[in-house]
Amino acid sequence: MEILGIDIGGSGIKGAIVETKTGEMLTKRLRIPTPQPATPEAIAETIKQIADSFGYKKSIGCGFPALMNHGVIKTASNIDPSCKDVDANKLFSEITGRIVHVFNDADVAGFAEAKFGLAGKKKGLSLFLTIGTGIGSALINNGKLIENTEFGHIYMQNGLKTEHYASDAVRERENLDWPVWGARLNEVLIYLESLFSPDAFILGGGASKKFELFQDQLHTKAPIQPAELLNKAGIVGAALLAKKRS
Repeated sequence: MEILGIDIGGSGIKGAIVETKTGEMLTKRLRIPTPQPATPEAIAETIKQIADSFGYKKSIGCGFPALMNHGVIKTASNIDPSCKDVDANKLFSEITGRIVHVFNDADVAGFAEAKFGLAGKKKGLSLFLTIGTGIGSALINNGKLIENTEFGHIYMQNGLKTEHYASDAVRERENLDWPVWGARLNEVLIYLESLFSPDAFILGGGASKKFELFQDQLHTKAPIQPAELLNKAGIVGAALLAKKRS
């Protein structure tokens, strides 16, 4: 089945048509800067623009950077506050003229990794993190996704949320070099390991493409690897979960 997957991020909204049987992108990825302010209506118009550019008329899957409850946006940390408590499934479907299924962005990426990537090949508990504007999370237990975790909002012992200390946006904003930032990320991983004791860490999101630049700073008991799908996982997973809900 061919489904349009959309990955909504703090800086860009990306989409491609995905063959859900194989996880292959059938089109080039189209990226449009996230509108500012990132109101739900503006985001929906951007989704419509992407769908129209592909001439796509069927259902759409979206990964959204917020805690989601059956399509309702429950938090607004890296998006406009007006998004909070909006029924994204309903609003996005109305504006785009297509049926839209909206999920947490890290959950869709984790689902893709469980289906076609590294997480599906591992036994036990994998802690999957997407590192970009914020830090998203997904737990994958023996290849199955456990939805609705928000480890980017866990407070560390220094009083900061993990994503306010070691997201890729923080690295850019504070002009940290990769080794210094990698040491910060390692503190986050060690803290999460003390709470959840995972069998493996899998890193996705934009920063995963630069894994070799900071991997020497990562030292945890559990092995740490970049996601196989890298930052394609959000688009692929959104399409896969939309198929599941269709």
